[in-house]
Amino acid sequence: MTRSSHVRLVLLVLFVLCTGLASPAAAQSPRPPNIVLIVADDMGYAEMGTQGNTDVPTPHIDSLAKQGVRFTSGYVSAPLCAPTRAGLMTGRYQQRFGFETNPGPEDYADEKFGLPRSEPTIAERLKSSGYVTGMFGKWHLGYKPELQPTARGFDEFFGFLSGANNYVAKGGASGSRNPVLRGTQSVTEKEYLTDAFGREAVAFIDTHHDAPFFLYLPFNAVHAPLEAIEKYLRRFDAIKDPTRRTFAAMLAAMDDSIGRVLDALRKHGLEERTLIFFISDNGGPTPQTTSSNLPLRGYKGQLLEGGIREPFIIQWKGHLPAGKVDDRPVIQLDILPTAMAAAGLRVSPDWKLDGVNLLPFLSGEKSGLPHETLYWRFQDQHAIRRGDWKLVQTRTDPKPQLYNLARDIGESTDLADREPVTLKELSDAWASWNTQLMAPQWRREDARTQGRGGRQSGGRAGAALEARFKQFDRNGDGQLTPDEVPRQLFTQMDRDKDGVVTPEEARAFYAGRRRRPMP
Repeated sequence: MTRSSHVRLVLLVLFVLCTGLASPAAAQSPRPPNIVLIVADDMGYAEMGTQGNTDVPTPHIDSLAKQGVRFTSGYVSAPLCAPTRAGLMTGRYQQRFGFETNPGPEDYADEKFGLPRSEPTIAERLKSSGYVTGMFGKWHLGYKPELQPTARGFDEFFGFLSGANNYVAKGGASGSRNPVLRGTQSVTEKEYLTDAFGREAVAFIDTHHDAPFFLYLPFNAVHAPLEAIEKYLRRFDAIKDPTRRTFAAMLAAMDDSIGRVLDALRKHGLEERTLIFFISDNGGPTPQTTSSNLPLRGYKGQLLEGGIREPFIIQWKGHLPAGKVDDRPVIQLDILPTAMAAAGLRVSPDWKLDGVNLLPFLSGEKSGLPHETLYWRFQDQHAIRRGDWKLVQTRTDPKPQLYNLARDIGESTDLADREPVTLKELSDAWASWNTQLMAPQWRREDARTQGRGGRQSGGRAGAALEARFKQFDRNGDGQLTPDEVPRQLFTQMDRDKDGVVTPEEARAFYAGRRRRPMP
């Protein structure tokens, strides 16, 4: 080779390297994946087609399971809306920072209610690393301006702050309980609310598909109030129970909106560049909405499996197995560290996360269980799962119960008396964990307390009602559950359909009926 030929060859190699023709991947660092986090509200364990639902098709949710990993032992860290979301946003057991229960209506919420500013959210962590962040749906983590979504890491927000909302516009505006907001401004939304959340999520993808984004889509479906529109109701004419029919229509609407989000990702060629999570925030309140938790025992508000074991799916096409069913226990706390790992971001030990990165367990890089032990504390209930064994103390029975979930997923045979060694081991482990937790920073407020806007009742009728309320309130936690009140009466009094009755709700019920307090 002549000297001139050698020079030309060197120049050609340099040109190829500089222009990236030899390796496009070498010319630019790979873009991190988009992250989509979809949360259903009060959706029972059995309400997906892939998990046993036969009367309500959920093809789009099912597609996530068929093209991803479906966890049959997927848990949440509370059996109630707000505390589960606090754990989800932080990757930490929410009891560590005193977030143990719902706040109640905004007018009565304790001044301390909200996700503390000391606990960074997943949105704040991803935004600081260059992600565009958007949230469309139910917040339930703080009413004060400094605790609202746009102050907690979300560039865009369309939704509401409280625990429930109307789906159909009332008098020209949806949200008679609390306003629908765009950012921090109240707006009038005339579209069916589930459809509106799907619409906004699709618009966010269309706008930001050229940059890595974090899309948080926490539907309020299928939480009460049960409201549906004709285009969904007509699909279920064969269902004769009106409550079940309305629930089915609401579930179908959510599934359709999820389908539109998946279509938007496909339209922009983002399926293999998007990590998708789907969970429910707690178990279904079956007596109120028909949301089924079978074959599990228990409901929303309980630490039996029906209150805390939920639909749980992860899809990342081209990166995670498709159609895999995994029975290893995982929890919603794992979503933050898993998302951070997918984004190539380091998790500092200083964050003191309780969740773990699930990616190496799903790829086969790691074997074994992601968690040796999972823990729960919810007011006067507590539970622990270690391997196949679960100890649970319920609201109505102070005696701890012990179940082997591998043999008894329905928690029907209490083995506490037969397995005293296991019972003690789990009791001691839970007690040790409990010493690390903060005391609850608030309780669900009502008219008996002096929360924001709280009112005091007076007079002989009010005193009689309070006395009767305390008689029914066997555990003294200031609220009634279906286990403490006759079912029909409970359903009538539970105005916001959150699974508990407060003194305010009982008082309003009896005032409306103009009769003596509690029969």
